[in-house]
Amino acid sequence: MPAQLSIALAQINPTVGDLDGNAKLILETRAGAAGAGANLVVFPEFVVSGYPPEDLVLRPSFQEATRRTLEALAAETAKPGPALLVSSPWVQEGRLYNAALLLAGGGIAAVRLKHELPNYGVFDEKRVFSAGGLPDPVEFAGASLGAMICEDMWLPEVGGHLAARGAEILIVPNGSPFELDKHDVRRRIALERVRESRLPLIYVNQVGGQDELVFDGGSFVMAADGTLAGQCPYWRADLAITRWERDAAGWRCVEAPACAEPGRLEAVYQAMVLGLRDYVEKNRFPGVVLGLSGGIDSALSAAVAVDALGAARVHCVMLPSKYTSKESLDEAADCARRLGVKLDTISIAPLVETAERTLAPLFAGRAADLTEENIQSRLRGMLLMALSNKFGPMVLTTGNKSEVSVGYATLYGDMCGGYSVLKDVYKVLVFELARWRNAHRPEGARGPAGVVIPESTIARPPTAELRPNQKDQDSLPPYEQLDAVLEDLVENELPVADIVAKGYSFELVTRVQNLLYGAEYKRRQASPGVKVTRRNFGRDRRYPITNRFRNR
Repeated sequence: MPAQLSIALAQINPTVGDLDGNAKLILETRAGAAGAGANLVVFPEFVVSGYPPEDLVLRPSFQEATRRTLEALAAETAKPGPALLVSSPWVQEGRLYNAALLLAGGGIAAVRLKHELPNYGVFDEKRVFSAGGLPDPVEFAGASLGAMICEDMWLPEVGGHLAARGAEILIVPNGSPFELDKHDVRRRIALERVRESRLPLIYVNQVGGQDELVFDGGSFVMAADGTLAGQCPYWRADLAITRWERDAAGWRCVEAPACAEPGRLEAVYQAMVLGLRDYVEKNRFPGVVLGLSGGIDSALSAAVAVDALGAARVHCVMLPSKYTSKESLDEAADCARRLGVKLDTISIAPLVETAERTLAPLFAGRAADLTEENIQSRLRGMLLMALSNKFGPMVLTTGNKSEVSVGYATLYGDMCGGYSVLKDVYKVLVFELARWRNAHRPEGARGPAGVVIPESTIARPPTAELRPNQKDQDSLPPYEQLDAVLEDLVENELPVADIVAKGYSFELVTRVQNLLYGAEYKRRQASPGVKVTRRNFGRDRRYPITNRFRNR
């Protein structure tokens, strides 16, 4: 009879800094894996501390508390049940490492240190961790396991070393944040390591939201021939039991779950839902409050909020001025009815009149301009914050990436809020997501099925309604052009000449570039929001506010 091994993939949702809560979750997961007959449970990267802990990990008190938690978890493995492969900050000989630890038999049976430290995009591990040497395999239950922590898989050196040292199964604990089309990149990199080593690979990713980052799960098993042997679900916690047998050719995964890949729009929508849900839940807000204007951005934000939290925890407020159209009033009411949320209406007209009258002596002789428009937006922000202060819900801001990119947003006005689900979503994609949500009720959604965003809201030309007959296109290029140029400037970092060569005018590209650079000071003061693209504003793209460089 061939040798056998059962390995559980624990795709779970830890919380940064909640050492006791994470330990409890680990032990609950162990109990579930024990009931399924697992020999080993593999957890995501930094499951003990939560990921990413950022500078919290530099605190000696946190390092010590993490070690105590690890020791307590290790002691639990003296009881019947599977061993645990966990990842955690780890201090060794006075240096701080990112480590994978095998907890078995009541103690810490093995420690392997992360060798490749990422230092790009949202990652800055070289700033806080020391790099470990090339790790050797870990012997467990008759198998030689090669632990590769996250970035160790993305480069070839660690996998090659482990294979040369006799590893039989590569195991990759991961904290890989979601971004568009990234699951294809993960698979491609895993396939490269499998082909180089000729070994099967287990990839375990966490699921959940942590500030701007969202982790989508999607853990998988890849056979030694590069085929997909198992796939865990995306966007939800899961405990997957995999069964392994060894024959003359090595270890083979003979049993594993199979789940479908989400489509592109579904993935973005689920990222927004999970990111908001965990931000609200983990920070213990009772719910959210947002301005529902009758426009598509606030309607989509409200739909995401209801799907994330349920209608009872979403409070919508219509804040009309003298410029607000009847269509906006009707569509906001229709959207609220479809979503089943509470909608209050507070006119800002009296406050605007008071503000303008108060400022009139100082503004004498000057025509109305952007100043008066911004007063309206800031009064709306003030009222929403008052409701937040009085009743406790977090203000959900509703601006999209196109607007924030070029500064078509008001500081302390429509940028006012604690979190944004559209912060990294361009306007064209907003329209696509609204249509997708009307046609689909995503798995796990707490909102209703059917059309939740009025079709008339999607069809109307976008407008801020801060002056008579205002349309976004009066101030901005068409969104199809704007978004394409922004993607090349922000995500692709292309020179102006290369973008012009694609068929856009020099005047358009340089105008957008000027707006992009000039709005940096606003973005520094913006709320956090779900990362969707390869380069979001904040963790990915860090530009100086004072900046005269223009590559023309």
